[in-house]
Amino acid sequence: MKVADAVPEFADAFGFSEFNRMQREALPALLDSDANVVASAPTGSGKTALAELAICKTLQDGGTALFIAPLRALTNEKEADWERFESLGYSVYVVTGERDLNPRRAERADILVMTPEKTDSATRKHDSPRYSFITDIDCCVIDEVHLLDSDGRGGVLEVTVSRLRRLCDPRIIALSATMPNIGDVAAWLDAPPDAVFEFDEDYRPVDLHSGVQTYTHGQNAFVDKYIRLSKAIDLAEPHITDGGQALVFVSSRQDTVRAAQKARDAIAERDIPMGARGDYDVHTAAKELDNETLRKSIPDGVAFHHAGLSKGDRDQVEAWFKDGTVQLLFSTSTLAWGVNLPARCVVIRDTKHHDPLEGEVDISPLDILQMLGRAGRPGYDDVGYGWVVCDRGDADKYRTLLTDGTEIESRLAADLDAHLNAEIAMGTIADLEDVMSWLETTFYYQRARSKPEEYGFDGLRDRVRSSLERLVDRGFVETDDDLGIDATALGRLTSKYYLDLDTAYAFRRLADRDRLTAADILETVAASAAFDSVSARQAESDAIGNVLRGVDTDLEDGHRKVRAILEASMADSIPGDLRSDAWIIRQNALRLLAALGEFLDRFSGPRAANLACRVESRVENGVAASAVALTAIDGVGAGRAETLANAGMTSPADVLAAGHGELTNAGFSAGVARRVVDAAGELPRIEVDWGALPDEIATGDNELVEATIENRGGAARAGIRVTVNGVEMSETTAYLADRTTTPIAAFGSPAADELEYTIEVTFPDLPLLPVRASRTIRVE
Repeated sequence: MKVADAVPEFADAFGFSEFNRMQREALPALLDSDANVVASAPTGSGKTALAELAICKTLQDGGTALFIAPLRALTNEKEADWERFESLGYSVYVVTGERDLNPRRAERADILVMTPEKTDSATRKHDSPRYSFITDIDCCVIDEVHLLDSDGRGGVLEVTVSRLRRLCDPRIIALSATMPNIGDVAAWLDAPPDAVFEFDEDYRPVDLHSGVQTYTHGQNAFVDKYIRLSKAIDLAEPHITDGGQALVFVSSRQDTVRAAQKARDAIAERDIPMGARGDYDVHTAAKELDNETLRKSIPDGVAFHHAGLSKGDRDQVEAWFKDGTVQLLFSTSTLAWGVNLPARCVVIRDTKHHDPLEGEVDISPLDILQMLGRAGRPGYDDVGYGWVVCDRGDADKYRTLLTDGTEIESRLAADLDAHLNAEIAMGTIADLEDVMSWLETTFYYQRARSKPEEYGFDGLRDRVRSSLERLVDRGFVETDDDLGIDATALGRLTSKYYLDLDTAYAFRRLADRDRLTAADILETVAASAAFDSVSARQAESDAIGNVLRGVDTDLEDGHRKVRAILEASMADSIPGDLRSDAWIIRQNALRLLAALGEFLDRFSGPRAANLACRVESRVENGVAASAVALTAIDGVGAGRAETLANAGMTSPADVLAAGHGELTNAGFSAGVARRVVDAAGELPRIEVDWGALPDEIATGDNELVEATIENRGGAARAGIRVTVNGVEMSETTAYLADRTTTPIAAFGSPAADELEYTIEVTFPDLPLLPVRASRTIRVE
């Protein structure tokens, strides 16, 4: 069937003119029905077209489609791929981070592209104007629905789809490469039998021969890598010699580069006939690459591909692999989910990878199958060959995986308390009956019905009741006399920031401390359960010890490493041995610091929140405590803050006083200097007028006066605290646009000769230093 016959107005939205057998069989269910559809099909069989057909029907009916992609990198690829829809007059919008969200574009989009995590965030905030668009979805396409079986992320996808169905009940199209228990997914999504498709290997465009190659694990991890690399080259060599190509998956970006370098040496030693050293055009194009190592590898027919390369380099490597210039490509597993780059031979060199937050973990069975699915080039190869290189002790596990596949399990139980808290915080659960109704909407419940013994189906309701009781006992949820359920402030903040319950509980306890320091904040964040799986390698111990010399900490192992990275980040001096994990650890820490700031604001007050805000800014920008206020200026990050501090300016007030000329002398261009000074002027500038407060007062006398706090700069929320001889007399929070007053009680205390009054103004949302003004009254 031709595309133009099936969807004439969308013919130009497809990259081909005729549907294949698999697509033709699914087409009626997608176009002639509004039923939910579940389909599994081998990698490379063209299941993306099924998603596009469902989207076409939605657009034809005047609706909005949501495409949930498994990885953020793939959302950007879809935006590029679906420029074809843009050319037909439809709007495609990728929803990424909170700061980048354009609500108007999201609301007007015909096709939305999001990750499970971003969809989770949007559905949690659906009643806010920024995210109201999520309740107008007419069709939701879940790409790679077997992500349900992914630790951590699987539970997110499960509750998000269930929540979306309760909010707006869109049509669901669930697609997967491998789904042995497709019936469970279909039952969960209420897909009728005639809309459930299980396309087997017969629909694969190229036959796949897969196997396991073993080695014996030794004591040296680096030696083991090179043993596995040698085996990978052994497996790839006959196919390359025969004019084919090989794709080798390794565990990290760094490993793609190292493996490619070692492979070039091995190829030279073995005298494998490959490369394009005599091709002038390839040599010339290679010189234009951004990555120097890649420039040297390409003429040998070897390349590497990972997300850290520039887009231009990635695009060129992909083009060269497609046309055969690159014959041996090393990549991370991300490529298996994204760009369609099949090869005659696929080798998985690494079955484990180092996760900065989890330590050494197995690559998931779903990733293994996805990578192997890239074996075989349609139109070029009759057979694709896929190999897993693993330790002898794991061989049976991978042989079973390749033979039988893996059923999709629910991962909701592992984080049931947190997901239940989120639903209660949203207000979708109001009583115990709602809790049970919610449970029945989950894949967890469906899978428990299917495998009652393994999931303990008979005790499922008791398990959920226990989860609810734990939330009540720990203060996340409260109940009333009528058995109604509501989230507490703690529960709502926990849900808002996607915190694990142990971390949220620790944040709440920290807010109860009388005297809070920056060290307390860093220690609490580094101790978070979010970092429980961070591992500290032996090679990192000296660097960690050097950073933490003189730092008082009770943390051990991975948490100690996190504390070291946070301390080093504030000083902008992360040791080389810690840099490989520093970025992801710091990003997670910044998320936690932002959450902690709001916890402290809610449960402690603006002073503690301001301290957390300053610590957060120091970790993010690597500036000294004395200069952190500079980062409050719009457009001033780490580099400009350092330049200003070196010129003797440590606050927005200093920048204002210096003016454009001084900033230009410090090295800023005239335009930047003007923008920075103007931005500094938009921040609060506080002056205190003590009014009629006397200089002296008689013992036993009392006098009530008003002090005025005037803001001569931009408006901001402020905490105003009054102390007498260090004892707090009052603390209020106000939105300070121009001026406000605060009462001052002058009293002649017989216990003191002098009374020192201090007004402190802090800004909980800005990394500005507290502003303090003091007056002393003599007691006569």
